[in-house]
Amino acid sequence: MTIGSLAKTAGVNVETIRYYQRRGLLPEPERPYGSIRRYSHHEVERLTFIRTAQRLGFSLSEVAELLRLEDGTHCEEASVLAEHKLADVREKLAGLKRIERTLVRLVEACHQHSTTISCPLIASLHEGLSSSVGE
Repeated sequence: MTIGSLAKTAGVNVETIRYYQRRGLLPEPERPYGSIRRYSHHEVERLTFIRTAQRLGFSLSEVAELLRLEDGTHCEEASVLAEHKLADVREKLAGLKRIERTLVRLVEACHQHSTTISCPLIASLHEGLSSSVGE
């Protein structure tokens, strides 16, 4: 298939394919003399692998490492990468929970304030929230 067909089949943009090729994530097939490059189902599978890993939060550098391990015999190494990603996700979730608690307090303050001119939310943003969100 052509690069356009590959892009359509994999649900990505042609420029995404070219970018992955420049990053070394996807091989660029040889161009027969006077013809166009042809891609196979293997490239569709590789693009699916890359996109799925990205949806799980892996960076392209991490995806490259996972691709290096894709033969299935390096489960221990892949597990270590996934454990690090899981720790990152849990850290981000904890940060989002702190932000949520702060926003809940600010929204409640807005609903409780009387007819004063200053909005508690806007005033808090002007004052800075670093201690409230645990930075």
